[in-house]
Amino acid sequence: MSSRIQWFPGHMAKAIRQFEENIHLVDIVLELVDARCPYSSINPEVKRISNGKPHLMILTKADLADKQQTENWIKFFKEQGNYAISVDSKQNTTGNYLTKIVKHVLADKIEANKAKGMKNDSLRAICVGVPNVGKSTLLNQVVKKRAAQVGNRPGVTKGQQWLRSSKDLELLDTPGILWPKFQNETIANKLALSGAIKDSIYHSDDVALFALSIFRNNCRESLITRYKLNDQDFELSDVDLLLKITDKIGMRDDYERASNRIILDFRRGKLGRITLDDLSDVDDNE
Repeated sequence: MSSRIQWFPGHMAKAIRQFEENIHLVDIVLELVDARCPYSSINPEVKRISNGKPHLMILTKADLADKQQTENWIKFFKEQGNYAISVDSKQNTTGNYLTKIVKHVLADKIEANKAKGMKNDSLRAICVGVPNVGKSTLLNQVVKKRAAQVGNRPGVTKGQQWLRSSKDLELLDTPGILWPKFQNETIANKLALSGAIKDSIYHSDDVALFALSIFRNNCRESLITRYKLNDQDFELSDVDLLLKITDKIGMRDDYERASNRIILDFRRGKLGRITLDDLSDVDDNE
């Protein structure tokens, strides 16, 4: 996939430049990663540009990911010296809650300013993440209104805007950004499956076959129920399993349509709570 599709358009290069230009304005970076692929959705450009700024990782869509896996990833990120929390796409995350977390991360800075007799103005944070990670949904929740446009496709936020979460916290919204080169094809497939890459620039059957290679081990019972399969069907290759599903759900030989169905079922949680990344992936990709 990484060699066949153009997934780094001009507006993403512009967004990265804007991120670089504005980083000096903020006290902390809020990086949103998808709880279903929290390692694969880390943008290496964020770490490079942040250049040591305090950092809070927010695992979004936790209600769609495996609960234990999410807890494992949060523990891992904390062991790496990061602050990390998870939020789900349905809970009403308040501005006061986010402000409390940010104040905790910036406690040393706040105390140092207080010791110098400096007035503590509103803290400023920049929100970054891959496309369709749920950033606009989170921002709408914390500011208590539809201040950030929400969509179910990548690329909704085209510009940058300041939003007030509470009297003590201002948030700079940014468009979703990918990075110029994926580490490997597996990461590209996971990002495509989660919705971070536009559907129009990859082949849905490639991504569906990748998904089935994971799902046959992680959620076999859900596949059996959802697509009217039986245990013997899992002895088939991924290609033949896709053809079997296509037939079972009444799409005859329209495997492309069936592929889109599998992808959407994953994104909507119809196959249960699934995490694509495993902690072993860290060793595999480093």
